[in-house]
Amino acid sequence: MSEAAVGRETQAIRLPLVEIFETVEGEGTQAGYPTVFVRLFGCPLRCVWCDTPYSYAPAKAEFTMTIEQIVLRVASFKAARVCLTGGEPLMYHEHSAALLRALSELPRLVDVHVETSGAIDLTSFLKDVRSSKVRYIVDYKLKESGETAKMIAANFTVLRPQDELKFVIASDADFDEAMAVLDRFHPLCTVLVSPVFGAMEPEHLVDRLLKEGRPHVKLNLQIHKVIWDPNQRGV
Repeated sequence: MSEAAVGRETQAIRLPLVEIFETVEGEGTQAGYPTVFVRLFGCPLRCVWCDTPYSYAPAKAEFTMTIEQIVLRVASFKAARVCLTGGEPLMYHEHSAALLRALSELPRLVDVHVETSGAIDLTSFLKDVRSSKVRYIVDYKLKESGETAKMIAANFTVLRPQDELKFVIASDADFDEAMAVLDRFHPLCTVLVSPVFGAMEPEHLVDRLLKEGRPHVKLNLQIHKVIWDPNQRGV
């Protein structure tokens, strides 16, 4: 795509948003780094334990912005990392890809990671967004979420070493299911397990992880819920 076409694309496309803010990344391999969060509105899933119900209907988008406006807003912060999140930030497909391309062109950014649910096929994004800065963190929904049936198994075959696969664990049955998924697909990416806040104690998840003998699976805790009130937004 030519520079002129990219310019027209960023000015014409508008996306619904919940918030844009700078804080430290709360989880994953980039946890602790100053990061700009771009939270798009909308999600096709309704997970039982969702901690961002304000990001989908019946709630409403706080505002809309063009891609160009989003990029300018991101550029106004000092962080060198961006998290595109939601809701489900990839549900706008070509428009989501356009946003990722535009963000990846900001010279200061070293990392653009996408928090996606696993209900969106990543194949087209890996084809259309070529920047090595862009990575995908797939949150595979286990049985306790109520949304396992919507997960796209093909994503396991395209995840790369720089990507991440996250399992949010609410019960022992969830943990067993996550291990079965790993044994079936052997993904190349970093694998994270995270306890559902208030449903499983981190100590119990660590105990299960050690007893299972999974040396390449990493515990993932949400440090933002330790630093701030778990219900506080914009942090």
